[in-house]
Order: sequence, then C-alpha cells, then structure tokens
Amino acid sequence: MNEVIGRVVDFEKQVFPNQHALYSQLATHGQSPKALMISCADSRVVPEQIIQANPGDLFVCRNAGNIVPPFATQNGGVSSTVEYAVAALGVRDIIVCGHSDCGAMKALMNPEMLEGMPNVTAWLRHSHAAKCVVDGGYDNLEGADAVRTAALENVVVQLAHLRTHPSVAAGIARGEIALHGWFVDIGAGMVLGLDGETGRFVPIREDRAMPVALPAGQRLARDIVYAEAAE
Repeated sequence: MNEVIGRVVDFEKQVFPNQHALYSQLATHGQSPKALMISCADSRVVPEQIIQANPGDLFVCRNAGNIVPPFATQNGGVSSTVEYAVAALGVRDIIVCGHSDCGAMKALMNPEMLEGMPNVTAWLRHSHAAKCVVDGGYDNLEGADAVRTAALENVVVQLAHLRTHPSVAAGIARGEIALHGWFVDIGAGMVLGLDGETGRFVPIREDRAMPVALPAGQRLARDIVYAEAAE
C-alpha cells in the first residue's frame, strides 16, 4: 500500500497540475464520454491505456469475464451502467472487450476451478453459451487454445446479451448506436476487432477500416416487412 499511496501523492503533485485545465472543464461542464467499454476486471487490461484515453473520454464498466447479463427486471450494476451510458450520457459506441489468458474463461472451461466460489459460478452462467460453442463447434480444442477461443466466443455472446437491453435496442433501431467486440492479446500487445460481416476477429490496423460488430444504421423491422411485401 505504500507504493499506492506514493502514486496518489504523485497524481496530486505531478499529474493533476499538468492537466488542471482539463479537470476544471470536466468539473464545470460534466462528462461526455466517447464510448462505453465493458471489459474484464483483470489487472493486466487497462481500458484507458489501450485507447490512450484522457479523463472524460471513456465510460468504463469492469467485471470478471467482461460479462453483460441479458436484460431482466432484477436490477444489476452492468445493466444500470449500460442504461445510464446510453440514456443519460448519450454514448453512441459500446465496446465489449475480452482478453487472452482470462481467468474467468479458464474457470468457464474448467469448472473444477470454481470449487468454493458459488458467486463466480453463478456469474459465469452468463457465459455458458460461449462454452457450448467451443465444445460443440470446434474440434479437439484443449488447454490454452480452448480458453482463448472461449474468450473470443464470449465477446460474441455478450454482444448478443447487450442487444436485449431496452436502451441499446432502441438506440440500434434509431441508427444511433454501434457495437464493437474487441480482444486484447496481452503478450502480443495487439487488439483484435470483431468484423460483423465475416464473424471473425481481425487485428485493428491504421491502414484498414475499423472492424465493427454492428455498425450504426437504422434497423426497423416494419420497413423490412414492407420491402418484402412489395417484392
């Protein structure tokens, strides 16, 4: 803790004075984050560092396994964070970010690791579909390969859960919200993005278009029905 205290003091003496104008603006005018990132609580993944964010740039929700429970009437921290980000802050881009060597995904694929952790066991039920995809959709994956694949498929599952939240569903229908699936390879220092057209994760590169899981664009089922009827 002495090291932590030292860093707090350093923030007050070094960091804050250098960004005093920014903090003053944020304190006076409030926040207008550019995106909501739902990431794993793993200490090796720092969302603000990954996108080189300044204070006020990123609204962050972190939990074990970067999980978004499907919407339900029972209140929850993730659901409330998503709703507030969209309805109150006007966030238009939502990122679900998984990562390599994820402890939650190791436990998902190896349930014996969860002995004595009933809360974690219950939480990881929201990722059960990812385990089913790995077990039933891939041939003979074991060990680290199975865990990495589960982490990738888990991002896809949580994006699907995210679309069940009313604020998100309405924003998507209006064409105001884009969804992104990211995967941080810790050892390689690389970020992969889910391409919604191919369903694959590809490296995010400066000379390529940003891979987007679900681009912003108005999606109204009624218009689709009328178009088919007209044909």
